[in-house]
Amino acid sequence: MRIRALVFDFDGLILDTETPEFRAWQEVFAEYEKDIDLSTWTDYVGKASEEFDPHTYLESLVGRSLDRVEIRNKRRRRNRDLLVAEPILPGVEACLFHGKELSLRIGIASSSPKDWVVPHLDRLGLTHFFDCIKTKDDVHKCKPSPDLYLSAIHDLDVSPREAIAFEDSPNGALAAKAAGLFCVAIPNSITEGLAFEMADLRLSSLSDFTLSMILQRLERRA
Repeated sequence: MRIRALVFDFDGLILDTETPEFRAWQEVFAEYEKDIDLSTWTDYVGKASEEFDPHTYLESLVGRSLDRVEIRNKRRRRNRDLLVAEPILPGVEACLFHGKELSLRIGIASSSPKDWVVPHLDRLGLTHFFDCIKTKDDVHKCKPSPDLYLSAIHDLDVSPREAIAFEDSPNGALAAKAAGLFCVAIPNSITEGLAFEMADLRLSSLSDFTLSMILQRLERRA
């Protein structure tokens, strides 16, 4: 087995955007004396945002139409305040540095839009690590469809078995495996209770393992 490329998910893997988003929505639901439970939320993590609409779900619980513009603006302000305090997730930057030292090609495959992913990467000073950035804007179907990963490895000029996907959600892991990549699952606080049987390797954090250790484990498994 020769690995030539690494492909990273973004939300929840490089930056924990999912916890702030969930907390902001929880606060919105609480204003209407309703609750959104974690199991409902995690079912859609890693998919395109159109597949689950919290506004519609809240209206179904309340039983009437709500001012979506007001809710959206309030939720976005709260989410922004929570998000700016979030650091790069542990071990990510070291893994990127190590990947470059090994002359690996590095990409992103995200179900979020490009105008969400790229500004965050710029703000965090990570954009220069990536040879390609594939988002929902580049494909017809997002995760768990394999299209994002197939598009990424095409641009990186590698075969599926020459690439490792790093994912934090089962939907993302399904997409990576459907595309034929090795998959390392690193669940976050939102997805840690979910099953990742499809992944080749599951880690509690990227900070616990060097990239060389991950490569060795996958080589033994292969």
